[in-house]
Amino acid sequence: MKFSTKFDRMLPALVMVGDLILLLLILIGFRWLSDIETILTLDVFKLFVLNTLIYLLFIGRNSVVLHLRIVRLDQIVRNIFQRSVLLAAIGIPSTYLLVDNAREMRGFWTIYPAFFVLAAISRIILRRLLKVVRRRGRNSCQIVLIGNEASLEGVFRETVLNKHTGYNAMGYFADQEVSAFSAHIPYLGLPERAVNYLHEHYPWLDQVFCGLSSTRSAEIMPIINFCENHLIRFYVVPNVTTYLRRRVEFETLGGDVPILSIRREPLEKMTNRIIKRTFDLVMSTFALLVFFPPLLLIFGTWIKLTSRGPIFFKQKRSGEDGKEFWCYKFRSMRVNADADSRQATRNDPRKTYVGELMRRTNIDELPQLINVFLGDMSLVGPRPHMLVHTAQYSALIDKYMLRHQIKPGITGWAQVTGYRGETKELWQMEGRVQRDIWYMEHWTFWLDISIILRTIWKTGEKAAY
Repeated sequence: MKFSTKFDRMLPALVMVGDLILLLLILIGFRWLSDIETILTLDVFKLFVLNTLIYLLFIGRNSVVLHLRIVRLDQIVRNIFQRSVLLAAIGIPSTYLLVDNAREMRGFWTIYPAFFVLAAISRIILRRLLKVVRRRGRNSCQIVLIGNEASLEGVFRETVLNKHTGYNAMGYFADQEVSAFSAHIPYLGLPERAVNYLHEHYPWLDQVFCGLSSTRSAEIMPIINFCENHLIRFYVVPNVTTYLRRRVEFETLGGDVPILSIRREPLEKMTNRIIKRTFDLVMSTFALLVFFPPLLLIFGTWIKLTSRGPIFFKQKRSGEDGKEFWCYKFRSMRVNADADSRQATRNDPRKTYVGELMRRTNIDELPQLINVFLGDMSLVGPRPHMLVHTAQYSALIDKYMLRHQIKPGITGWAQVTGYRGETKELWQMEGRVQRDIWYMEHWTFWLDISIILRTIWKTGEKAAY
């Protein structure tokens, strides 16, 4: 077994040991803060043993992804967050049941958020150190590419050009030399010469990426057989980049028929939907109980005193799966016949003074927390459009209806990246749709948090009218 493979397998185990040491230190620190007379007590020992068992049985190696050659920072943080939640979900009730003095150790549950924060920080630091090590040529993974420019361009970009991944390409085989590749790695010849090359260099080789067409199976199978017999990992690179330049997901039909799905959103997974819905429910409930009543009193009174009509404005909008729902807002305009067909403009004469203020500060959107609580909307997602606009733009913009595969939101990725407010021209709506689809395909819990914070930061910007 090659050293890089050994190290990559050892690193998760070392990180796991570090997690357990970190957990012990947190427990000791908690006990020291709660009772200075003693640090190492039977309670701490019981808690440590209990959480260690939970960690090893339910979490283990699944909590470590930082050693992977290609992994995003948000994936590392999200992974340890999910494992920390699982640790807390099992650890807290188990502690009350099995540790005698758990009820006396007030706030012991704080060890779990402390573990998440410190473990996440340690992983980020380790990941950065690992990148530095790999840039300097250590912990490298030796690879060979086989195929043509169209099939291997993505592999070349992600491995050869990203030095921090630690991939070291020994060369490439292709029907003809590719200048873009040869500027960085040597051309080794035609694909039929690959097996001879592997015979000579297999002790130093870790992985082979093959992008040859399936019609060339007579050339591919000897390469696969050699790799399988010499501990070299063989990867097939589907040649779809000539007509499809996007992220795809691998699936199987019936367990043995491989297919590629061109669109798999993270929110298709039930666990992600539960996380998003739980966050929506907790935050909307909190906001409706704490912030909404005084704002309703202030602005509701102001609206009633300054213009005729109801406090709330409700309008049918297009929601998840294209279903219609009543969307609520504080009324910011005078009652008018164009409310269901015209967007608000910068100097719209229909707006009231208090409505202008509410729109500038996003306060008019707060009643949509009711929609979030009811499950018609989410805190973050594509903004819901009027029914007339859904009918209009679905006929003009390609893939427009894809944005309705998830719940609409009070704010969204499009709104914090320059596509907020009135859409005077078609390209503005096209840009909004593109960003809505990007959000669907790249959703993470931390992306939602980022969008919420950026929305708060951008409150009062010029596009808010």
